[in-house]
Amino acid sequence: MSYNAPGTPNPYAAYPPQAPAPAPAPQSKAVGPLLMIATIMMGLMAGLFFAYDISVMPGLAKTDDRTYVDAMQNFNALIDGNGLFGMAFIGALLAAAVAAFLEFRRGRRGTALWIGAAAVLYLVALMITFSVNIPLNNELAAAGDPAKITDFSIVDKFKGTWETSNIVRTLVCTAALGFLARALVLHGRNTGSSAAGVPAMRPYGV
Repeated sequence: MSYNAPGTPNPYAAYPPQAPAPAPAPQSKAVGPLLMIATIMMGLMAGLFFAYDISVMPGLAKTDDRTYVDAMQNFNALIDGNGLFGMAFIGALLAAAVAAFLEFRRGRRGTALWIGAAAVLYLVALMITFSVNIPLNNELAAAGDPAKITDFSIVDKFKGTWETSNIVRTLVCTAALGFLARALVLHGRNTGSSAAGVPAMRPYGV
């Protein structure tokens, strides 16, 4: 026990009590799995579009118009009826959007912005698909049996408009995949900091 005479400075006055560190934000166990799902599905979609760019469409271009139409009709019919494709096609957007919302709500805006940007880019790919590629696919299907077709002008549209829009879809999805990969890194850092008892950083940038 110590005693200070009146008028004597308190030696402990220079060391005021420290405020307790803020408690880390509660963990959301759903964000990690959602980010993984979004990244995997985005990679699948980017890979599908890329495969068309470098192999399917160039290979069909070396065939005659009747074979071109027949093959594309079969490709489209198989993809339209494939549940795995539908899951990846829609799931990439839904998983990214929900993960972005959860991260933003927790205050991790830097990570949320990367995920949100990926979702927006993929939404652009979907808009291209529904406004360009699907209408052309429907027009090709409406042409009927390739053995009975006499006007193959639709092939020119595919070699021009469809293939060009698919290249754009590939670039957009690849960029979105990169954004999700960056978000995974940031999410991992934040999760590691919170687990160690360090308050999670909430950066706006990267």
